[in-house]
Amino acid sequence: MLNRDKPLQGKAVFITGGARRLGRAIAVAMAEAGADVAITYRNSERDARRTIADVKRSGVRAVALYCDVTDPKTVESALKGAVKEFGGLDILVNNAANYETAEFEKLTVAQWDAMFASNTRGPFLVSQQALRTLCERKGKIINMGSLGGIRPWASNAHYCASKAAVHMLTKVMAKALAPEIAVNCVAPGMIDLGQKSAAAFLKKMARQTPMQCNGSSKDVTDAVMFFATAPHFITGQILTVDGGLGL
Repeated sequence: MLNRDKPLQGKAVFITGGARRLGRAIAVAMAEAGADVAITYRNSERDARRTIADVKRSGVRAVALYCDVTDPKTVESALKGAVKEFGGLDILVNNAANYETAEFEKLTVAQWDAMFASNTRGPFLVSQQALRTLCERKGKIINMGSLGGIRPWASNAHYCASKAAVHMLTKVMAKALAPEIAVNCVAPGMIDLGQKSAAAFLKKMARQTPMQCNGSSKDVTDAVMFFATAPHFITGQILTVDGGLGL
């Protein structure tokens, strides 16, 4: 029987880039829903330890694993560690990504390649290497896209292009991995995570948003939880969480 208060009870979740920001919020939300949680980190080991401590307060198992999503060897090692800890995986959240602003005429090939390595190659590598354990449990993959993958941002060509690729990757994977695995994507717009350096920009964007506010981490985690608990029949969808900003 499904526990309505703990809809993910008995499930095991693997979240890349789960130490900070939205990744952390997703990890905590999954744990509150009853899931055992594995998060990965690259440069944020201290933050990862704090997140794991908070996750464990929900009474679930949790582990933090080092992983560079651009490196197949560390991806394989992290996934093996999670499967060893939990016995398998039910949900993969491809959250790890980079963001950067760069004027188009000054954008370098190195910047372009690095952005695609983390934001597009990463979800591909992690998903491919997680297939076996996800297939065994008829699992789900949730990719984190962006409004920037739908609407063009003049100073973010490499970021926007990498996220647009994630959206298409989601749809391709949904067809390629059906019927065993459902694959969907959450595409956040302007999300206020309390960063003081962006306060003026976020205030400006809130005025341009039909809902007259920016999103919160809960808006995003609720969307992720929708796909995590949705019928397996729902696949290949891009859910934009932007308050209407992209309209």
